[in-house]
Amino acid sequence: MKIAAVRMVASRAFPGAEVVGLGIGSGVSEQPWGDEETRRGALNRAQAVLLATGSDLGVGLEGGVLETEMGLMTCAWCVVVDGGGRIGVGGGVHMRLPPSVARALQAGGELGPAMDQLTGQHNTKQAQGAVGILTGGLSNRGSAYGQLVAMALAPFVKTEYYS
Repeated sequence: MKIAAVRMVASRAFPGAEVVGLGIGSGVSEQPWGDEETRRGALNRAQAVLLATGSDLGVGLEGGVLETEMGLMTCAWCVVVDGGGRIGVGGGVHMRLPPSVARALQAGGELGPAMDQLTGQHNTKQAQGAVGILTGGLSNRGSAYGQLVAMALAPFVKTEYYS
């Protein structure tokens, strides 16, 4: 889902660009808590991709959860880096989680398995994800991540504003 989101947006921003997907660890918790840890995971992935591939850009996506005054919410971040030190960041996808899912995560669980338990489905994380399930298909994990990728690419598509 993450690779498809990058491919979808990158093909519009950079026609003809080749997108190579790698399974690279984030260097943060399996279930990141808070914007800072989630953003750090995305940055770690982006830098690792850049080093591993020698590509023009490295893109990292990371999803996490965020404690708020309104309950436990989803959060997600995309970071894009290049070899010259330029960085782009896009974040969001804040949605309140159901109480049973929040309790499972607060007890040390992860969002994907908690959503599987809630729905009785298997591997929902790789399909529509919590976003798709909880919005009844009004949104989905791929389109949500696509928005983050687009925002993170801003310094690379409108370079004149970021120099």
